[in-house]
Amino acid sequence: MSDATSRTSPSADPVARIAELEAQLAAERELRAKVEAERDRLREAYEALKLEVELARRRLIIAKAERMDTTQLELEFATKLAALDALAGQVADDGEASDDDPGAADPDPRKDKKKKKKRTGRRNLRLLDLPEERVEVPDPQFEGKAARVGTEESYQLRWRRGGFVRLVIVRIKYVTTVPGDAAVANESNATAASDGPTADVVQAETSTASSAPEGAATPTADEIAAQRGATDVVPEVTDTRRAIAVVASTIVTAAMPPTLLPRSMAAPSLVAHIASDKFCDGLPLNRQEDRHARLGVPIDRGTMCRWLEEAGAIVGATIVEAMRREALRTAFCIATDATGVLVQPTPRADKQRQPCRRAHFFVQIADADHVFFEYTPTETSAIVSEMFRGFSGYVQADAKSVYDVLYRPPKERDRVDSDPSDLEVRHEVGCWSHARTKHWEAAVATQHVVAREALARIMRMFQLERNWKERSPEERKVLRDRHLRPHVVAFFEFVEPEYERVKHQRGMLCSALGYCVRQREALMRFLDDGRLEMTNNHSERQLRRVAVGRKAWLFIGSDDHGQAAGNLLTLIASARLHKLDPEVYLRDIFRVLPHWPRERYIELAPRYWRITRARLDREELDREIGWLAIPEPPLPTP
Repeated sequence: MSDATSRTSPSADPVARIAELEAQLAAERELRAKVEAERDRLREAYEALKLEVELARRRLIIAKAERMDTTQLELEFATKLAALDALAGQVADDGEASDDDPGAADPDPRKDKKKKKKRTGRRNLRLLDLPEERVEVPDPQFEGKAARVGTEESYQLRWRRGGFVRLVIVRIKYVTTVPGDAAVANESNATAASDGPTADVVQAETSTASSAPEGAATPTADEIAAQRGATDVVPEVTDTRRAIAVVASTIVTAAMPPTLLPRSMAAPSLVAHIASDKFCDGLPLNRQEDRHARLGVPIDRGTMCRWLEEAGAIVGATIVEAMRREALRTAFCIATDATGVLVQPTPRADKQRQPCRRAHFFVQIADADHVFFEYTPTETSAIVSEMFRGFSGYVQADAKSVYDVLYRPPKERDRVDSDPSDLEVRHEVGCWSHARTKHWEAAVATQHVVAREALARIMRMFQLERNWKERSPEERKVLRDRHLRPHVVAFFEFVEPEYERVKHQRGMLCSALGYCVRQREALMRFLDDGRLEMTNNHSERQLRRVAVGRKAWLFIGSDDHGQAAGNLLTLIASARLHKLDPEVYLRDIFRVLPHWPRERYIELAPRYWRITRARLDREELDREIGWLAIPEPPLPTP
């Protein structure tokens, strides 16, 4: 009875009980808040991971290209794009604004003016400069039974297996008389002798050949010839006059003309073929080694690697260095980018295996004149500053932090990351393709309306820019100011408020909008001059040579070979820039470089090679080896 009473009776101190319960409730609420916060973080991480998986799925399974249905974007944002077009003005066929001519046709600026040529049928193989081989195909049923009245010709392409040619170098030998020889002085004394050489003749022979020590045996004709350095044995003679003439003469062999790789079995055409196959077509040396063996001339990859390394070092110290000096001195804008490459590690003393280390290839495009590939063991601001030391002008690159040192005023540059003597002023030019990529990722992963509208706006800018791609820089500047600048200004007026709404959130949309806001000045820089490009895609295209090649040759053997490879890539890319066949160009410069004056190496650059080649003797140039006449006067260059 007492227990039941105690359970139902109220607490002796209700205030304390309430306080205790409130404390427990606060603790539970705090714990709940922590759990909810952790749940929100996990949910946010899950959503971010889901977006990354969706983006990776689209790149791997659907399509790697960053494509978007432009028709859907135009329908979705038709009103907005129409308003922007009205603000910027329509572009007529002649590149002028059509607002001033209401009666003129208003072409759609979204349509590319270039139309693909229609196919005209089978290619006319007769127009190709190829050797011809004729094959008659008679009809067995009528051959010999009916008269022939004509023929009908058709054409196919046949590939004739190429191969090596043994180059025979024939060096001529000459017999020359040594002036002032003692034997010539004693020639009159030898005319009276009839039975073999006299003592005077023997003395003349020995003094002509060499000074024999006292008491030594008299040298024979063979020994005299050997002491004179002759390669052929002088025949024994009995006539005194003839003996004196032979002893007084020496045999001289024609000197070997200078070559790119002295004492090497590789002719310039072979080195050029190997270099072009590897660095232009991405064929690694092990596959070339196998192909050479099938052709019956086995050449191991180690030998070919040494050839390429030595050839790359020679052209790097001569032609490429002259090209670089000219580019840093005269270029208006240099576009740059970088990609990674693996380098084979140096073998350890204990022979333990090591992983490959990572190095980089930088590409630099100096206007439309030169393309450079620079190999660097690391990617730092100090290396970038050294590459651009002495250049003043525009630099187009992505927003990577290693390039920031280039754009700082000289007084604000960190002397640790840059050269103290580098006082040049450079201006940053942004890349709209990088900006579009970030919005494309956000659009395909999140389907956010802001990212899709940003894509539509950038799409319209590219369409307008494509309309006057072939115009002169002056015309491009005028058309950009009239039609494209309003679109660019409106784009940033749209982006900046949207970024303020999401800048405290993590995600692809925030990253895309933040990139554009931070790079606004650089992205608008292309409007300053018609010679500047809207994107840095030309650098990306040049880097594909490395990206495609490394899938085959996997890694670089050493830092020295990396620098040599960069020099050969420089000449190949510059040759392609100026519409030259890389293999033919490399063969020609390997042929003429050993003969060329040191102060005129710039004449061998791809930019000037057509003019230089026209001044050379064609027959001398076509020979794999031989003396070469240098044209005069020097070619005028900037």
